[in-house]
Amino acid sequence: MDHILTTERLALHPVTPRDHAGLLAHWTAGDVRRFLFDGAILSPEEITEAIEDSTRSFAAAGHGLWLIREKGGDDLIGTAGLRPLEDLGLEVFYSLAPAAWGRGYATEAARAVVEHALGPLGLPEVLAEVDEGNVASVAVVERLGMTAFESVPGLLGPMTRYRRSR
Repeated sequence: MDHILTTERLALHPVTPRDHAGLLAHWTAGDVRRFLFDGAILSPEEITEAIEDSTRSFAAAGHGLWLIREKGGDDLIGTAGLRPLEDLGLEVFYSLAPAAWGRGYATEAARAVVEHALGPLGLPEVLAEVDEGNVASVAVVERLGMTAFESVPGLLGPMTRYRRSR
């Protein structure tokens, strides 16, 4: 199984070791990492670990980290994926290059991941955790049909947890 997800405008491909440089550049960009990593700059070793974790997760469970590109395009415009949220379940996460903001790509890519999780993977629910100040991501998870269920402290301030059930 190749685990490629497609939407009307996007192609999501599982990350591979050859994507290291592009992923490093994307995830270390200030505007991208602001909410995704609470402002932390990931090291090249941490990027390698993320890629290896994703490869293992795809092999074992059919999900991990996808790179987002426009259909027929080569430029990396973002990432989307599923990862554990503490011991609560899997959360959808995503990041977009600033040049791709405001075009609906985050919603489109995250919807593909959520539908994959609730459909073919058969998960009972998908979670999301959003920094209170991240207005754009709040709008995305709400467009995905997710509802808030809990507020928790975070490094940048309060975070709201959302869920969508099958």
